[in-house]
Amino acid sequence: MSLVDMKVFNTQLQTAIIKKLNQKTDLFTQNSGIALVNEAMMGDFKEEAIWNNVSQALRDVDAYAAQAAVTAIGLSQDQINSVKTMKGFGPILWEPTQLTWIGKNPGEALSVISESLSMAVMQDQVNKAIGVLVAALGNAASATLDVSALAGDLGAVTQLTLNKSHALFGDSSMNLMSQVMTGSTAHKLYGQALNNGAQLFSEGTVRIIDILGKRTIVTDSPALTAGTKERVLSLTPNACVVASNNDFRSSIVEGTGKTRLETTYQAEYTENVSVKGYSWNVAVKSPVKAQLETGTNWALTLPLKQSAGVVLIADPAKGNY
Repeated sequence: MSLVDMKVFNTQLQTAIIKKLNQKTDLFTQNSGIALVNEAMMGDFKEEAIWNNVSQALRDVDAYAAQAAVTAIGLSQDQINSVKTMKGFGPILWEPTQLTWIGKNPGEALSVISESLSMAVMQDQVNKAIGVLVAALGNAASATLDVSALAGDLGAVTQLTLNKSHALFGDSSMNLMSQVMTGSTAHKLYGQALNNGAQLFSEGTVRIIDILGKRTIVTDSPALTAGTKERVLSLTPNACVVASNNDFRSSIVEGTGKTRLETTYQAEYTENVSVKGYSWNVAVKSPVKAQLETGTNWALTLPLKQSAGVVLIADPAKGNY
């Protein structure tokens, strides 16, 4: 493969990856409370100033009472921060003769790499969003219902405890449009005479189905089963946004100096992560997984009913299924 051919190959590969990834993420976003989108961001953070609500300034007035001083409500702003993260893929190494020896077209390598990378990126984005949501919501006491210490069914994921977690949103519980749970948790609910609705999306081990009128993401994401507890997220639309910066870069290099020629492929890109109603700790730049999943790096800034949702924490060993 000549240098010109490698450049063309690399361009075709990037196009194929982006096309396949966009097709998958568009469908996923349409059917979940997690948004995987394209939205470029400069710098380490995206900082958005918001006006704080002053509705508490409304008061009763007695028209016949003597004049008296009234405490003023200050007009103020708060700030919501999202954070930029970076990912790498590869290097992937192969020998050109691996293909030519068996009469294969280099396009087959393109297909394998593009399919593998698009699937890996999407699964990583979904797991990243879930991990971030578990951390952020779990760090906010008002967004968390932890029943794991209770006995029997009261300490398990049931329709009753799931409904109690929704009640944290009070009269705004109808805004909790989707749920995220593991496969074993979903089957526990099926065991409670809950019918499985239509399947709306499927990619690898990730499924989106309809349970009780709510779109439910079923995936064995590690964040949902961290430690000895299981978690169910109930989310408002766009609860977490993972936004690509459209800066996907890759390189193909043919190496010499060994018995046979070798070809190496490597790629990198950045993404922005935000949680509705929560602000990122700007003291931490370019965070990796452990930092993104540290709850104290996410602070609930808006009122709970205007935020990402709630989390139910239960004991997977409890419950009569």
